[in-house]
Amino acid sequence: MSGTGKSTALQILGSRGHRVVDTDYGQWSHWVTLPDGSPDWVWREEAMVDLLAGHKEGALFVAGCKSNQGKFYPRFDHVVLLSAPADVLLARVMARTNNPYGKRPEERDAILENLRIVEPLLRATATMEIDARAPIEQVVQQLEGLA
Repeated sequence: MSGTGKSTALQILGSRGHRVVDTDYGQWSHWVTLPDGSPDWVWREEAMVDLLAGHKEGALFVAGCKSNQGKFYPRFDHVVLLSAPADVLLARVMARTNNPYGKRPEERDAILENLRIVEPLLRATATMEIDARAPIEQVVQQLEGLA
């Protein structure tokens, strides 16, 4: 979910020498048109297969929330949901300076809709949930503990 601290956690994990991939950017995702004509931002499956098959040493932390990510769950040791209440998420996206998403009313509405619809689906398939209201250092320690 937007505002849970995924990018910040990845930045810290990367600074500690772990391999990190934020699938919201670069080669990892692209837009597709669903059968109903609506757009969807999904993982590039070939890129993800190559990433996961090619990583051999150390910990790899992958962040993202895509409709096709479940296809890859068997390839992960853990699927972690970072969660926080709506008021926390909305305050964070309004305060952040490194990502403009969440500043516009329609984006804030989308965050709330995703929290209502998508987060329960993620929770049902996660192997662990971390309360992202905790200090980021504690969140990162919990993630490193899984490696």
